[in-house]
Amino acid sequence: MPGVIVDCAIYREGRRNECAADFSDALDEARAEGHSFLWLGMHEPTQAEFDRVSSEFGLHPLAVEDALKAHQRPKLEVYDDSLFVVLKPVTYDDLNDTVTATELMLFVGDSFVVTVRHGAASPLAAVRQRLEHQPEILRHGPTAVLYAVSDTVVDHYIDVAAELQQDLEELEADVFAPVRRDTKNTAAEIYAFKREVLEFRRATGPLTEPMARLQNPGVPFVHDHARPFFRDVGDHLTRATESVDGLDRLLSDILSAHLAQMGVRQNDDMRKISAWAALAAVPTLIAGVYGMNFDYMPLLRWHLGYPTILVAMAVIEVSLHRLFKRRGWL
Repeated sequence: MPGVIVDCAIYREGRRNECAADFSDALDEARAEGHSFLWLGMHEPTQAEFDRVSSEFGLHPLAVEDALKAHQRPKLEVYDDSLFVVLKPVTYDDLNDTVTATELMLFVGDSFVVTVRHGAASPLAAVRQRLEHQPEILRHGPTAVLYAVSDTVVDHYIDVAAELQQDLEELEADVFAPVRRDTKNTAAEIYAFKREVLEFRRATGPLTEPMARLQNPGVPFVHDHARPFFRDVGDHLTRATESVDGLDRLLSDILSAHLAQMGVRQNDDMRKISAWAALAAVPTLIAGVYGMNFDYMPLLRWHLGYPTILVAMAVIEVSLHRLFKRRGWL
């Protein structure tokens, strides 16, 4: 399974030692030493590839099924021999204005951490590298890995929320700009942005309950002294969740305002069309009446009748134009 196992190492007193070819022997070794733990990282394993890992580490079948199928909500599940945590790291592509969520699963147990990731983007490599330069943190065992990974994922939520906020401000400026763009494209852009925020919300919202549980005593395989650190992660998650909720509310308000603008604009257009139709109807009506073949009509045989009718039409048109202009219809 070389291609599936991304990294494998034993950490003794916070110092990295390369994992043996047989990770089952490495796990026994770490447990025998007492102050060591094994960190095994995997990327999108298949059922057959993960069978040996699950049997050697004693992972629960339901957790294994979730880890293999992915498409899970962020959650925390406690089993007899391990703790199963699902996180959803997110990335934001500023060029395409898209939020992409991947999945990261952690099995935390007695002297081991098994991480399974799905998708291209993952913070694990950077987290492992940073922790290896902080042996004083790694000395705390698997709990330190769980905290560091959770903290990195949640902190990146705040960064993504800030980028979304910046793009939303630009979108808001475009919606309320004096020179308006095509309304159909603007509405579609707002709706697409709202879908990206919804994707982000699926990652942040369900994680609140697992982080709250990790702050409380009684969770196995998590040291009590780590509770303040998970409380800090929970505070950051609250900030990210509030930012996402604010983005969603503001998008709804912008969409409502944009639809109201469209309604007002349509009413303005209808008033203008009606006003111009009225201006066109007056001379059409008069010309239509005098175009009929009748002998007895006012001014018909008067030599000044023709210019009089033209002047009358002009006066009526100017009067209507001024009236419509004063009322804001033109």
